[in-house]
Amino acid sequence: MAGFVRRLGALDVALIVIGSVIGSGIFRTPAVVAQRAPNAGLILAAWIAGGVIALFGAFVLGELGARRPDDCGMYAYLRDALHPIVGFAFGWSGMLGAYSGGVAAAAVLFAGYFLSLTGLPWAPALVAAVTVGVLALLNALGVRQGATFQNALTVLKLAAVLAIVVTGLVAQPHTMPQLGVSPTAGLGTIGAFSVALVPVLFAYAGASVASFMAAETKDAARAMPPGLTLGMIGVAVVYVLINVACLRVLGVGGLARTDVPASAVISDAVGPVGTRLASIAVALTTLGYMSNRMLTVPRMYHAMAADGLFFRAVAWIDPRRHVPTVAILLQALCAIVIALSAGYGHILNYVIAVVSAFNGLLAIALFVLRARDRRAGRVFDGFRVPGHPVTTAIFMLASFGVALATCVAYPLDGLMGLAIVLSAVPVYFVWARSATAPKPAA
Repeated sequence: MAGFVRRLGALDVALIVIGSVIGSGIFRTPAVVAQRAPNAGLILAAWIAGGVIALFGAFVLGELGARRPDDCGMYAYLRDALHPIVGFAFGWSGMLGAYSGGVAAAAVLFAGYFLSLTGLPWAPALVAAVTVGVLALLNALGVRQGATFQNALTVLKLAAVLAIVVTGLVAQPHTMPQLGVSPTAGLGTIGAFSVALVPVLFAYAGASVASFMAAETKDAARAMPPGLTLGMIGVAVVYVLINVACLRVLGVGGLARTDVPASAVISDAVGPVGTRLASIAVALTTLGYMSNRMLTVPRMYHAMAADGLFFRAVAWIDPRRHVPTVAILLQALCAIVIALSAGYGHILNYVIAVVSAFNGLLAIALFVLRARDRRAGRVFDGFRVPGHPVTTAIFMLASFGVALATCVAYPLDGLMGLAIVLSAVPVYFVWARSATAPKPAA
């Protein structure tokens, strides 16, 4: 039977992390944070703190990857440490919304920028569907081909983002006055910082999909931890520099007033052509995000099928190219259907709560696996989370905090997310009772 081939290295993992985390949201989130934080110092503190917490999360993924180097990342960690139904609920909710909806939203966004830049009279939905289909076919050619294309897009994305940073650092500042009354004015410094940290932490989310590639990474137990760590450090540096550039050129007031910070920064430096350059940067970033998801996420559906918890065909691996072709096409189909139905907008409203909640469970999974080692008298000599249990607990509490804050702010969206996660329960038991289902992990 055909299987995966280990062709990726630590650098590939780092670029996958960067490509997964840095999406088009970074071109909007700085304005949201500026609306919630009263001064530049607090804004930068929120981005730095978010980077540190995200790094703690990368440490958690690194140790779990070192402990389970042959498994499909976060799905397997939740399955083995907590219960197979938890891993299945993670994969199920990802297929119905969190990942498929993300790809669909990115595809429609890319189509809009592509048509704006080219002037072609095509339907945006058609461009979105074709883009997803092309990326699926590219990743079906092989993991090396898919990873190489994803890495190239990540490098181009970084070049575009760093061009914005350099422009902001050399451009003439045009500081604007503050907003009248900040919506967080009555919360105090700590309250405003906490509220500003919520969108920051979500902007740092996404590194977990890199763990899906563990079975195709050379010496994964050694390569995954540094790859995850370096990738997240790279993301944090880029995010902080983007905000420094925006604050230098626009000031807190100007940043809070604009919906397109990157375009505003470049326009101040080079005039109207800056808008076009910013559009190219967003298009590259969005395309890179889609490529990243089409490379990584189908591995989770393959793992679910291999466990007997999904259609058997989804577990098939092409014997020549060593990729889960059916799983890749399934992901493309789900994303295209959502994009064509225009339902992605509603689905994305609950993504932040669901993703953050499962990140919190990921930290719990590490506590569980370490406790099992202690009871069994086993000594794990691979990568271990620096500062555990404090750093792991901080990541866990921050993740659950974001999920709770989102549900309080958007209760209907939170209920929608809960409903989709809970819908996995009856589906799981249907599959688990089938003849192909494996016995639950001990």
